[in-house]
Amino acid sequence: MINIPKGTKDVLPSDVYKWQYIEDVARKTAHGYGFAEIRTPVFEHTELFLRGVGETTDVVGKEMYTFLDKGGRSITLRPEGTAGVARAFVENGLQGGAMPFKAYYLFSAYRYERPQAGRLREFHQFGAELYGASSPSADAEVIALADGFLKNLGLGHVRLNLNSIGCPACRAKYQEALRDYFRPHLSEMCPDCNERFAKNPMRMIDCKEEGCKKFTAGAPRMLDFLCDDCKAHFEEVKSLLSGAGIEFYIDPSIVRGLDYYSRTVFEFTSSAAGAQGTVLGGGRYDGLLSQLGAKPTPAVGFGAGIERLLMVLEAEDVQIPTPEGVTCYLLGMDGKSRQKAFLLAEELRKAGVSCETDLMERSVKAQFKYADKLGAKFVAVIGESELAEGAAEVKNMQNSLSERVKFEELAQYINER
Repeated sequence: MINIPKGTKDVLPSDVYKWQYIEDVARKTAHGYGFAEIRTPVFEHTELFLRGVGETTDVVGKEMYTFLDKGGRSITLRPEGTAGVARAFVENGLQGGAMPFKAYYLFSAYRYERPQAGRLREFHQFGAELYGASSPSADAEVIALADGFLKNLGLGHVRLNLNSIGCPACRAKYQEALRDYFRPHLSEMCPDCNERFAKNPMRMIDCKEEGCKKFTAGAPRMLDFLCDDCKAHFEEVKSLLSGAGIEFYIDPSIVRGLDYYSRTVFEFTSSAAGAQGTVLGGGRYDGLLSQLGAKPTPAVGFGAGIERLLMVLEAEDVQIPTPEGVTCYLLGMDGKSRQKAFLLAEELRKAGVSCETDLMERSVKAQFKYADKLGAKFVAVIGESELAEGAAEVKNMQNSLSERVKFEELAQYINER
């Protein structure tokens, strides 16, 4: 027996309705904000993620699924959604269209990391991207979309944390201040932090090692190094969120794990999300398209893990609507009646009635049990006398009442009840 690869999971028919619930809420919420769906390839040229995500990130350095295809090209399974959407935006000439460009995605992504609760090697994301607007209102709208999505899911214990990591100019001064602060402590910090010290000291703030947290807690704050423009931008974002009634908390430790972020960064967290409480994260990334060699274009967006959301929904005991069973089960009592049931089932389906019939040549008793398991609202019984009369004995499974209904009137009868 061949088993499923480590870090992946089957979504069985008994559970898929939970995924569909999240996807439906995501689509409806995104459409309400004028976002349209985009679909990009599962794999891209590796260079896209080296340039877009950043070589100093853990994603690129440790977690990507990268391989050579038969043509000798380096290919990578997408580890996140933003870089692929940015590539599609540029390659398809969308920069010349109406702005802002708004798109959302629902797809799988891949990272080679230790599987844990709410995080698999194949995972799924809902994300939204807005290109072309540099205004604080664009940041606020994307955050409002994320906030509305989580509330529409029924989550009630989610907290919005907000920070600004500035622009390249003020961030350079901040990074030097971080190096001055961390330099005396490097010998007591983890190997990853020692590596980040040279490449990107801001990533040290996000370290999860307990031995490093005692130093990162007292590190300088990016908010104290913001230039006037970045400070004004952040103040306007906060003002718009407050005006919209969206509660937030300032968290200087948010730096996000990918290199393309700038200015506003945010996370929605939940105490029900396990060891890592983030259920949705995002921010502004005005420099991403220029990193990819395209015309500089401001952008802001977010990503949310579906597996993590499912875990939080369960922890908060959110009742996800269960799908209805089939409307009608057509029960054939013998060979000829089963044939008629099969043909009637096709007619009912064409009339919009969800129905099933016997494919296992079960006994009458076993068919009734099966119909009950399916949650069928009606069972239309067809036997010798029903064939002769041209009518089925239709039993309402909710009140056990039965009624004779002509075959040609069966679809209308069921649709009216």
